[in-house]
Amino acid sequence: MVVKVYGPAYASPKRVILCLVEKEIEFETVPVDLIKGEQRSPEYLKLQPFGELPVIQDGDFILYESRAIMRYYAEKYRSQGTELLGKTIEERGLVEQWLEVEAHNYNPAIYELTMQLLFSPKFGRPVDEKLVKESDEKLGKTLDVYEERLSKSKYLAGDFFSLADLSHIPFTHYLVGPMGRQHMIRDRKHVSAWWDDISNRPSWKKVLELCKTPFG
Repeated sequence: MVVKVYGPAYASPKRVILCLVEKEIEFETVPVDLIKGEQRSPEYLKLQPFGELPVIQDGDFILYESRAIMRYYAEKYRSQGTELLGKTIEERGLVEQWLEVEAHNYNPAIYELTMQLLFSPKFGRPVDEKLVKESDEKLGKTLDVYEERLSKSKYLAGDFFSLADLSHIPFTHYLVGPMGRQHMIRDRKHVSAWWDDISNRPSWKKVLELCKTPFG
């Protein structure tokens, strides 16, 4: 059964698609236009009652929340494709730790920047410059912690690429691309090397070819 992934144009669904590519899992995508409000349609709300992206359909199985979906497929197809959860219980613990850091420390600030700098213009809303400044500062402090961590290991959970690294890629792509905030990565030597590594994976290049972004 082919996995259906809804909303491939946007960052959170791209997390899922990137995981599926790394795990060599067949999938197809279903467009959902956030700008037009298609995520609030009755049909979509039957799949995702909060009207958010992404959601997957795998036969009769429906799952939403990007990190939950990634964990599910990384575990279900543990024996194929890239090992994304670590090989020992300690490595798994570190993967989970940095996934939580991404969700609670990294993502809130970069998500707010995305909403203000990329989505607000699409909706014709003014950018809240005070919120942008606060988010820049929060993200910078988090990246300082990453710089320290990545001075000691190649990837966040150790010397292996994992879901912890993968989960950062789509939104950071916005940061260094359409947001024009490359300096936040480039001003940190080890973060910069890490980003060059993970953003040049063949899997991410494939995702960018398959799933165009509305933000350039």
